[in-house]
Amino acid sequence: MVNSPMNANDSIAGAAEVATLGGGCFWCLEAVYEQVNGVLRVESGYAGGHVPRPSYEAVCTGTTGHAEVVQITFDPRVVTFRELLEIFFVIHDPTTLNRQGADVGTQYRSAIFYHSPEQREIAGQVIAEVEAAKLWDDPIVTEVTPFEAFYKAEAYHQGYYRNHPMQGYCRVVIAPKVAKFRERFADKLKRGLAG
Repeated sequence: MVNSPMNANDSIAGAAEVATLGGGCFWCLEAVYEQVNGVLRVESGYAGGHVPRPSYEAVCTGTTGHAEVVQITFDPRVVTFRELLEIFFVIHDPTTLNRQGADVGTQYRSAIFYHSPEQREIAGQVIAEVEAAKLWDDPIVTEVTPFEAFYKAEAYHQGYYRNHPMQGYCRVVIAPKVAKFRERFADKLKRGLAG
């Protein structure tokens, strides 16, 4: 069912963990995280708002309070939450409030929706490290808030870059982010994608 919520207490089988991140258009984040070794599933959707089961059109108005996010199910024995955040802070600009490039609005905010106190602590540590390293010229404005609910986006948003690599937005906006990730984090690529 489209737009069914996943609550903070939902369990994932086995040793898998979940991360929920917003960094502009969810197509961009999804395209990168699908290629990360240890990532089991990436779903585009909405989090952080006050309207249950929002549609894409409603989220785009900026009135629902949601951010476009990806929900990442990952094996922490292969890739850690910290490593996912290290990638996150390279592939999007965490210094622009409510925007990524030409995408403007609260739905495009930089956000980490933590699922545990440990994730909150790691998020704070990584932000401090990124700021200390002067990775970005301006201060980081990424919000770090507790995860409440995730609403999976409509089916046509899932795997968008994979399904439409020649579409204009994919070539101009997403492909450079994927290339940046592949260059900077070649050791994190899934087997068969390196090279």
